[in-house]
Amino acid sequence: MRTQSLLAAIGGILALIVLVSLATGPDFGPSLPRTPVDRQSAPPASAPLPAGTDVVAWARATAAEADIPERTLQAYANAELRQRERTPDCRLSWATLAGVGRIESRHATFRGAEPGPDGRVDPPIIGIPLDGTGGTRRVADTDGGRLDGDPVLDRAVGPMQFLPGTWARYGADGNGDGVADPQQVDDAALAAAGYLCANGRDVADADDWWRGVLAYNASGDYARDVWAAAADYAQRTTAPAPPAP
Repeated sequence: MRTQSLLAAIGGILALIVLVSLATGPDFGPSLPRTPVDRQSAPPASAPLPAGTDVVAWARATAAEADIPERTLQAYANAELRQRERTPDCRLSWATLAGVGRIESRHATFRGAEPGPDGRVDPPIIGIPLDGTGGTRRVADTDGGRLDGDPVLDRAVGPMQFLPGTWARYGADGNGDGVADPQQVDDAALAAAGYLCANGRDVADADDWWRGVLAYNASGDYARDVWAAAADYAQRTTAPAPPAP
């Protein structure tokens, strides 16, 4: 097991410990048995998407099998490819991003939200005010309400549920439009990829996978739900990745 800076580990956990999962947990359905969670391993991973994968075509071919909206699945695939370019030793799979997205916002569809063709979620997904109740830690406003509309308290925002302060540090431009927007699925997925891979983590390694997800949300139940969802997505998708034209 690699030794990480205690300060970095604590900082990572505190950065996102107050995120609240909007959904109640993964719905695997009666015909999709939940994979038993193994705390000593990372979830089974899907095969890495080859460099140059046409993510639009891949998502179109895979969305029904994965039971993930096509536009959101495209964002997860793009984030895997981009993050592997940035930190190849992290070995992040789109399936882990999908596990996080499933718990955080039901793949950008919570309460009737839907990503448009441009990937921006409408209506915007905004979490509860972090006022210290309901198991949350009170978090005073850090952005003047710019991202969450709340000038008094912070709220988690977007399909991957980032706090404004954490977005300021890890926000990413996943669709190349020059703007890092937590309500845009490509941006949010790439930011989540960067956060999971932070501090030199290799999420194909059991310790690092659990460390990364627990940094995202310091709840054992949350991490187990993400593990089970990620394993399910990896195991039930078999569509090959079409090459870029």
